[in-house]
Amino acid sequence: MRPLCGLVRSRPRPGARATLAALLTLALSLGFLVLTSPAGAAEVGTEDIRVPSGSGPDAVELDATIYLPDTDEPAPAVVLAHGFGGSKRSVADDALDLVERGYVVLTYSARGFGDSSGRIGLNDPRYEVADLSTLLDLLAERDEVQLDDDGDPRVGVAGGSYGGALALLGAAYDERIDAIAPQITWHSLTTALFPDHTGDLETGTVAAVPPTVDDGVFKQLWAGLFFGIGSAAGGLLDAVGGGPSGAQGAAAALPEELLERAAQNPEVVEQLLTCGRFRPEICAAYQSAASTGTLTPEVAAVLDRSSPAGVLDRIEAPTLLVQGTQDSLFGLGHADANARGIAGDGTPVKVVWFAGGHDAPGSGRQQEDLREQVAGWFDWYLRGAGEEPGTGFEFPAPTGLGATVGRVQGGGQTVVAEEYPGLADAEPADRGSVSLAGPVQPVVTPAGGAPAALTTVPGLGALTAALGGTTAEIPGQFAAFESEPLATAVEVVGASTVDLVVASPTGSATLFAKLYDVTPNGGTTLPGGLVAPLSLTGISTDPSAPTRISVTLPGIVHRFEAGHAMRLVVSSTDQAYALPDEAAVYSVGLASAGAANGTVAGESVLAVPQVDGRTEAEAGSLRWWALLAAVVALGLLGWAAALLWGRHRRRQVSHVEPDGEDVPLRFEGVTKAYKDGFVAVRDLSFEVRRGQVLGLLGPNGAGKTTSLRMLMGLIRPTEGRISVFGHAAGPGAPVLSRLGSFVEGTGLQPHLSGRDNLTLYWAATGRPAEDAHMEEAIAVAGLGAALDRPVRRYSQGMRQRVAIAQAMLGLPDLLVLDEPTNGLDPPQIHAMREVLRNYAATGRTVIVSSHLLSEIEQTCSHVVVMAKGQKIVQGTVEEIVGSGGSVLVGLADDADTDRAIAVLSALPGVTAGRTDDGLVAELDGARRADVLQALVGAGIAVDQFTPRRRLEDAFLALVGES
Repeated sequence: MRPLCGLVRSRPRPGARATLAALLTLALSLGFLVLTSPAGAAEVGTEDIRVPSGSGPDAVELDATIYLPDTDEPAPAVVLAHGFGGSKRSVADDALDLVERGYVVLTYSARGFGDSSGRIGLNDPRYEVADLSTLLDLLAERDEVQLDDDGDPRVGVAGGSYGGALALLGAAYDERIDAIAPQITWHSLTTALFPDHTGDLETGTVAAVPPTVDDGVFKQLWAGLFFGIGSAAGGLLDAVGGGPSGAQGAAAALPEELLERAAQNPEVVEQLLTCGRFRPEICAAYQSAASTGTLTPEVAAVLDRSSPAGVLDRIEAPTLLVQGTQDSLFGLGHADANARGIAGDGTPVKVVWFAGGHDAPGSGRQQEDLREQVAGWFDWYLRGAGEEPGTGFEFPAPTGLGATVGRVQGGGQTVVAEEYPGLADAEPADRGSVSLAGPVQPVVTPAGGAPAALTTVPGLGALTAALGGTTAEIPGQFAAFESEPLATAVEVVGASTVDLVVASPTGSATLFAKLYDVTPNGGTTLPGGLVAPLSLTGISTDPSAPTRISVTLPGIVHRFEAGHAMRLVVSSTDQAYALPDEAAVYSVGLASAGAANGTVAGESVLAVPQVDGRTEAEAGSLRWWALLAAVVALGLLGWAAALLWGRHRRRQVSHVEPDGEDVPLRFEGVTKAYKDGFVAVRDLSFEVRRGQVLGLLGPNGAGKTTSLRMLMGLIRPTEGRISVFGHAAGPGAPVLSRLGSFVEGTGLQPHLSGRDNLTLYWAATGRPAEDAHMEEAIAVAGLGAALDRPVRRYSQGMRQRVAIAQAMLGLPDLLVLDEPTNGLDPPQIHAMREVLRNYAATGRTVIVSSHLLSEIEQTCSHVVVMAKGQKIVQGTVEEIVGSGGSVLVGLADDADTDRAIAVLSALPGVTAGRTDDGLVAELDGARRADVLQALVGAGIAVDQFTPRRRLEDAFLALVGES
């Protein structure tokens, strides 16, 4: 299954439009289980056809393909519908699989996609659903298709996401459909794009979430991604030949009549540029939602028309509902609601959850299992063959693993229950109780909602897991309530519920609830990366008498291990959703069981759904045992080889240099070359001793920043070795914990105070708070009361000082600073100079890269000068400044200046003249002693005789020579 995932660009790049469109086509084509067709597949017959559908201005031609099995008898048919952004090509491999099983298969591109004409109506019954009926008419006329009656083919419909909703709506509006298998699709687009997880639920199922009644929280990133796929740029470019087309096209050609009208009517051109392939009412609904973030009746009407929610009671076709546990677009609650609506009138329904979804693809083995399930469903209900699939419930065996980009939980086992809890006559779901505790807490929502917490990036799964298992919660913007460590493991299968008490000064609030798994050492995982948006209106404005709110968390499948804790976090922001513009401070607490409205409690009960069943290996897994045995054997061989190689590497590379503690930094023959042939650093070698303040000098392009980035493990050298305290430095090297750095910008959060920025930074390291030496670092910043003001009010110099204090947190043994005095005034520069000298005097080491040569001269004890990626010279400041002959001569009587110039100019290798600093003698090989003796011998009184050359002069001379 190809997940619907999005690419977010901050700015367009020249020539990138075609690449983006091709990537969107690849990533957004939601076929229903697109896999490589089986090896050795037999030849099948195919026919590419154009199918007229609709009438008048809404008439279209659908691009379709019919796959014919190798049989002389009429066979049941299956219509495969593709996902949003895809085309008939997206499901071609699935079609081949089904035709080899003996089905006639019809694939097609929905109107507005692929090579079909028309504009997108989001599965509007008047358009896309009517097109499906037209295709059924076509199948009924084919001799190869088995009929139930005249004009009534024996047919099933399957599809994922956009195609899954079409299967549901098609079965509701066309009773000729005999079985359907919709996957990872929606129940209500209104609830999907404007979710609100508040309110009581009257159902015994495991994953039900409250439907949106009045308003919800706009899921702006997902909505923007959808609209972007069908935006004017892609549609119009393809229509006029300016973008990708054919198999790789991300958009369909616009109807010819629209192009003709556009050529004569500027208003039509504007409509195309604004709405692209969408119908005008869809475009207007999105623009309204995107600009206001609110659900208007007009927007709701458009979304409800494209939702199966209102017509589920019409569906009589047996339904296999497949939903993913890693899906921030259409969560498990959508399948739950569809199952309740269809089974309510006695239609057979089977529910299958798998470890995947729009945010992360399932494994190949899982996808193969689902493909078998879909085929088995059609075998039974279209042919009366195979094993009766039943109406049970299957879900991946819960594990304590979190999702990462490209990987989801699932240990190769599935739990099978005889029935879906609470569905039809089934017993309601069992719910366990977990006690949460925590005081009432203030929660700040920033003006404009920025910065916002990071949980899930649409299409990319749990971003936090990819970053090491922790989300980006913003201090001050959330309340947290936690259980005691669990005595026994708790397996959560579905949507948990909890009651909160909330107050807001405005009487309304937007919040996001999420349930974390907390390990004994404090590590956190957010199962599925899922959050529950809460849209609260009419709540109390008095924190002492808050309003009680019932909250349903997202449906998950997760095992909280013994010794772990459950942490409920309620935050005011989430980057995937539209947020209020006005700043406010909410009051959020737990509501104790049975407490009346307005009662504030310190603990509450989290009700967690649990499902019993038998655990089975995934279908088809036995065939993997032989492969697994081979992999294990290869693994053992690889392990043995790794041991031998590891010993060799440890002897060669991973040794600790014996003088490492005395030499905090050593570059040995380091080169950094790029694929285009550019060499940024060439054969760089130098070392820094403990207690030194080293200045790294060089013009732009000298390789200074590249050298620092290699030192910090951000990039790898092409050749050579960098060692920090005797250990090899590289990405993730533990020794880098002894290094503090400030390079390329402050990275401070503008809405937080300087103190909060320092606290947040240190918390992100995961090290104990007492190791931060916060007060020493704050003393470095020297901001006084300003430290507790928001950073956005700071001057550049103030930001610079906080960033340097941040680099000094933990008092690192090696401190690396890039342009530390930028934005500082002279008194601040003087203070910074003293700070760095005193820091090095404690036995630590400081490296400063700067273009202010006078500051390097006054601050640093040693200097490395670079040019064109190479080291020119290294030494103490005195050694470098003292080389060369430029002497400042101070005379007791200025009247002697002309005579002194004449005396000096007569000496070989000496040039003398007046300067702003006074009389200067340039010595080219002449000795200073000879020059002084000549002046004294001529009877000229000399008060001052000092080397004049400064570091700037030495630098310019050295760089010029290079």
